[in-house]
Amino acid sequence: MKIQPFDPSYYDSLANAVEGEVITEAKVRDITLPSGKVLVLITLDNNQDYKRPNTLGPNTLVALGQTLENLRSRAKAKEIDAIAITGKRFSFAAGADLSLVDQIPSPREGRLLAELGHNTLGMLSDMGVPSFAFVNGLALGGGLEIALNSDYRTIDASCPAVALPEAYLGLVPGWGGATLLPNLIGIENALKVIIENPLKMNRMLQPQQAFELGIFDRLIEPVNFLEDSLKFADAVLSGNEKVSRPNQPGKVERAVKWDVAIKIARKAVEARLGTVPVAPFRALDILAIAKHNDRAKGFEAENEALGELIVGDQFVASMYAFNLVQKRAKRPAGAPDKSLARKISKVGIVGAGLMATQFATLFVRRLKVPVIMTDIDQDRVDRGVAGVHAELDKLAAKGRLDADNHNRLKALVTGTTDRSQFADCDWAIEAVFEEVKVKQDVFTDLEKIVSEDAILATNTSSLSVDEIASVLQRPERFVGFHFFNPVAVMPLIEVVNATKTDEETLATAMAVAKNLKKSAVITRDRPGFVVNRVLAKILGEAMHAVDTGTPIDVVDTALEPLGLPMTPFELLELVGLKVGAHVLESHHAPFPERFFESKNLDQLADAGAKLIERDGKGQKKGYTKEFKKIVGTEANTPMTGPEFRDRVETGLADEIHIMLEEQVVQAVKDIDLCLILGAGFPLYSGGITPYLDRVGASEKAFGTTFHSPVIRGVAHL
Repeated sequence: MKIQPFDPSYYDSLANAVEGEVITEAKVRDITLPSGKVLVLITLDNNQDYKRPNTLGPNTLVALGQTLENLRSRAKAKEIDAIAITGKRFSFAAGADLSLVDQIPSPREGRLLAELGHNTLGMLSDMGVPSFAFVNGLALGGGLEIALNSDYRTIDASCPAVALPEAYLGLVPGWGGATLLPNLIGIENALKVIIENPLKMNRMLQPQQAFELGIFDRLIEPVNFLEDSLKFADAVLSGNEKVSRPNQPGKVERAVKWDVAIKIARKAVEARLGTVPVAPFRALDILAIAKHNDRAKGFEAENEALGELIVGDQFVASMYAFNLVQKRAKRPAGAPDKSLARKISKVGIVGAGLMATQFATLFVRRLKVPVIMTDIDQDRVDRGVAGVHAELDKLAAKGRLDADNHNRLKALVTGTTDRSQFADCDWAIEAVFEEVKVKQDVFTDLEKIVSEDAILATNTSSLSVDEIASVLQRPERFVGFHFFNPVAVMPLIEVVNATKTDEETLATAMAVAKNLKKSAVITRDRPGFVVNRVLAKILGEAMHAVDTGTPIDVVDTALEPLGLPMTPFELLELVGLKVGAHVLESHHAPFPERFFESKNLDQLADAGAKLIERDGKGQKKGYTKEFKKIVGTEANTPMTGPEFRDRVETGLADEIHIMLEEQVVQAVKDIDLCLILGAGFPLYSGGITPYLDRVGASEKAFGTTFHSPVIRGVAHL
């Protein structure tokens, strides 16, 4: 595609609209290669320390466009033979400067930003000489699109991550990514990078993975990355290096596979997210157009989509949520001085079942210290240790553990029925049955065994941490440490600061969570803490509705605008009916006027019933006859979908307002953070409280809103 001469004045309204942009300069130098050919090396550098990556704001892109236009003139005059673009140390480019996007005043300027990115980066494929991208650090979004617009690409093997995360944020890859990537690596691989990974909590690629997909032509070790990249460029220019790209789509893929892959992906997104989020579907539309390998049409589709989305409500809400995940989660509110944290050199886990096995795998992998498991008999202990070893074997098979670490970590995991072997543990956590007396017995026993400095932690999901600690001689070294299932995947830990928990214990718990690579939010010891209290409200209302005659399908679909990752009944089946019944009961007991219990759910749990009927592939077909028969027997007072949704929304607003009055967390942002990281609430809604403000539930419940001004987001359906 022929790129028109770059006219910086065309973008004046956009460049003048933003303030506070950190400019990333394009520093240029000529390099004479061993062959005698001249390569111009552009180094992106924002002149900040390595902690602030290069970003691409409007003024940065305008300046880069002018630089590339000047180099096009030099190429036309035969003064240079190639150009290459790299980044300052540790940073290639982290994409668009998202801190500026709230200053974009209208869809026109939003579209201008898309056009600016295309016209600037697009020059890399229209220089008149070959272009190279030497990716030496983080390459996200527009950073990766710099490389995709270049003719050839190398990547440093130590680069921390490569990704097109736009769909995670409510956008689309808008500077060529959605058009160029599928034509480089094939539609199925592109769907993984552009749709699947972002929607899996923004999963990113490691350099080896990106190279194997065919995004990069060479994977180069970091010691001589720039030198070896220049050698690669010289060999390509001299004709001594032939680059093959086996994943590029052929005629069969375009004619047969492309449309089918898009259709399957569309169904998968609908099944997972419903139809409320806009960005993934706009990205799929662009990927469908990319089948024809027409850059002009693809780039125009990106311009149109990005121009609309970047000033749209879903992106505004996404940025609120993104800042919670990226900033607030890294500086937890109310955390003590980290210097108070005690060193953990050995971990003890009481229990050897599924949850305990997940704990042990995480602790040994992240902390790399001895982990000992115990249970009531040797057979259970042996199965637990074997389960951990099996998980480590899987990680090694996937290349995520090298042979030395694999063997070393397996050797660190042991089991015993003799709790006296916990004597030298610095940290002991339980994964036993969710009953106060059972947990009290465990910790009464452990307190006699472990040292006075050891931390005792409970993984309870809804029991009172204070009540469990009431039997201890030293409750000040006791803390709640609530994981979410599956432990390896869910990023949140609720750290429960009980009444007598001291600062050293709390600081240690926060340090352990950080070392486990989890995000921790400190909560007070109140029923359900944060996540389960909100979910108990939803589950209780859902069961009450069907118990009193509201059709299951009405309840199932009415809450779709909230963007829940699954329906209430899918969640109940996932956590288990007995666990779900326990959660409802544990909230009904202290708050009978606000939380429902369900005798029908107790009956279903006692019968070992299933709620959902599935086909041979595990896909949901509907609800079981047993479920339909048992519910709807208490009364015949059905609600419509809007009535039920209004009841849930108002009830949630009221409950969260009460939680804030009780100071369960430091601020409303912590509740949204918990629900995003612990319950999978979507970024495009901003969590839960911005949504409740937008639909009027907050004012209805307590007369005002959680946020002022109200954070825009998804409209109420």
